[in-house]
Formats: sequence, C-alpha cells, structure tokens
Amino acid sequence: MAEQRHNDSGGTELGRFLRARRTQVTPAEVGFTPSAGVRRTPGLRREEVAALAGVSIDYYTRLERGKETRPSLSVVDALGRALKLDTAELDHLQDLVIRAARHAPEPPPAPSRAVNPQATLLLESLRPNPAYVTSRTLDLLAHNPGALALYAGIEDWPAKQRNLARFLFLHPAARDLYADWDTQLAGCVARLRALAGTDPDAPDLANLVGELLLKSLEFAKLWDRYQVTRSTHTRKPKTFHHPQVGDITLHFQGMQLEGTPGHRLGVYVTTPGTPEHDAVTLLDMTAPQHMPRPAQASPEQTNKQP
Repeated sequence: MAEQRHNDSGGTELGRFLRARRTQVTPAEVGFTPSAGVRRTPGLRREEVAALAGVSIDYYTRLERGKETRPSLSVVDALGRALKLDTAELDHLQDLVIRAARHAPEPPPAPSRAVNPQATLLLESLRPNPAYVTSRTLDLLAHNPGALALYAGIEDWPAKQRNLARFLFLHPAARDLYADWDTQLAGCVARLRALAGTDPDAPDLANLVGELLLKSLEFAKLWDRYQVTRSTHTRKPKTFHHPQVGDITLHFQGMQLEGTPGHRLGVYVTTPGTPEHDAVTLLDMTAPQHMPRPAQASPEQTNKQP
C-alpha cells in the first residue's frame, strides 16, 4: 500500500497530475519507437513528454516538481495533446494551472452538514421514489425511507458514517448490490479526484481519501491512475441486485442544491404502473418510516434559498 501511495506525496497537485497521466501513455500511442532494453519508467519519460509538447526537459521537470506554476495557455494545450487528455482531463489540467498560479490559502473549515428544511420536505414529497441529499464528498446527509432501503446494508452504519464512497469500497454488501460495481468504483474515484484538483486542502476530502487509501486496495489503485470526470447530461440506468426486491433498473437524476456548500439531490425516478415503481413502493413501505432529523440549517443558509 505504501508503494501505491508514494506517487501522491510531495510536489503540487499539478505535478502529481502530470506524473500520473504520463505513466499511462505508451510510446507506441504517440508514435515513438520503443528503445532497446528495459524501460524503468512506465509510460512516457519526462523528455518524451517535453519533446511532444515542444518545451525543454528542464521546463517540464520544473512543472512536475512544482517549481514552475505559470505555464502559458499554449503550453497547457500542448501538454494536453502530448498526454492524450480528453476534454474533461484537459479542463481539469487548466483548473490545476489556475490554482497553482496563485498563493494557496489556509485550509478552509469543513463545509456544514446541515440540510435545510426545504430539502427535507422535498425528499418526503418524492416518495416512493428513493431520494437523498449528499455532501460534496458523498456523505449521506438526509434521505427518505426508500433511499436508505435501496442501499441495502448502509443502514448497518451510524448516520455520521454513511457515505456513498465509503459504502462502495468498504461495505461487503456493495459488491453484490451493484450490477456494474467496477464501473461505479471508477466513477466515484474520478469525481473525488476532480474535487481534489480544485480544493485539495479540504479537510472533509482529505479525511475520506486518507481512510479509503488505508482500507481499500481497489481505491488506492484507482486513485493513483488520476482520472477525472465532469458531470454529463446523459446517464445510463443503474441496475441493482437487491436482496429484498430482486433485480431492479432505475433511472437517476442528480442536481446541485442552490445556497448550500456543495450539497446535491439524488433521485431514482420511476413511472407509476411499472415493475420498477412497484419495487420502490415496496421498499418505501417496508423501510423504517422514521426519517432522521437532519442538523438544522443556519439562518444564513435558509435565507440563501430563492
């Protein structure tokens, strides 16, 4: 495990991203003929990336080591082409460059976990469709009965421990619950990686990532790959192998809650009269009906609501 975490120590987030991405591009992918002998570096060497991007080896080395923090837009674009970054990864690289160019502030306090009363009422009104509110780091802050029942097994944990990333990687029931468990893992890590790039000093993120690096080999491997993602408008339905209602495929909608510190509403939507709707209705009816009382939102948070 220590070896897997080594690549994430030292330097800047910009440098860590560049190092991680060049290890995943082979010389053949960029048109280089592999040299004779054993390559000590997985993927591309620094000098190969520098040549592809049209910068000096010294300049690129300083970028990776955090000594250079103000590459021009043309250099950023050239690095994106050299490392074969997709649109989301290039956007992330640009975000890291912007952050590296300014003085990093003191670590901010952890965002409030308080869920405003309007969001709680919304969860209730969406029944029997499973709905919940998560923090930016996927803490399960509030939910209606069906949502807690859908994530079968998460109710075993105390409310403050319930986190969808923690559930995915650490709860023994998660592997059997998700039909595409491996895909869910990759998407979860990519989302956390994107947050780490824009707010790497966030204590809530650092605590979660530190725990998962120590306890989950799958998380550590995916974290070192340094893949990032952006939300998309199209989402595939999610299939669950649920121990109570059997196989169930649900459409998901997620949205940011305005006036909150990154809270998101997640809803599994079903059509009345369908087997899926009958299944979530059964979950809603048989789940414990007491909805945990969320922490009260401050007057400032409540006043921010439109």
